[in-house]
Amino acid sequence: MALPRYKIPQSVLVVIYTPALEVLLLCRVQDVPEGGPFWQSVTGSKDFPSESWAETARREVWEETGIRADTEAAVLEDWELENVYAIYPQWQHRYAPGVWRNAERVFGLCVASPPAVRLSPQEHSAYCWLPWREAALRCYSASNAEAILQLPQRAGAQPETRRSV
Repeated sequence: MALPRYKIPQSVLVVIYTPALEVLLLCRVQDVPEGGPFWQSVTGSKDFPSESWAETARREVWEETGIRADTEAAVLEDWELENVYAIYPQWQHRYAPGVWRNAERVFGLCVASPPAVRLSPQEHSAYCWLPWREAALRCYSASNAEAILQLPQRAGAQPETRRSV
C-alpha cells in the first residue's frame, strides 16, 4: 500500500500582468470559506523539494493558464519576496500531520498583451483581466492583494535592476 503523498509546504504566487498593469485573476472552483467567489493569481506548490522556485512558477503558470512563462513575450521575475502564512483549515488535509504553515515565494510575469488563457477546470472556473487596484480588491488572499499593490513599483524597476529567471 502506497503512503499518502502530502503537499510540500512551499508554494509560488505568480502575478501575471501587462505593461498597462492589467492583472490576470483566476476564480477557484471552491468558494471562499465565508461563501462567494475565490479570486486569486496563479498559485501552486513545489512538486518535489529540489524543484526551484522559478521552475515551480513556470510549471504552475502553464498548468493553470496555458501561458508559457519562458518566451520573449513573457518575462518571469523573482520578486525575492516570501510570505509565510497559516494553511487554510479546509486544505490542511493535503499536508503532512503537524504542518500548519506554508512559505510562498512571489513572482511577477509580465506579458506583452493579454494572451489566450486555458483554465484548468479542476482548479478554476473563470478568469478576468482587471486594472491592478481593482484586481487587488477582488483577491481573497491578503498576501495576493499585497503583491498586486506592489506592482507599480515592481513593474517600474529599471531593466538593469529587474531579475529575470
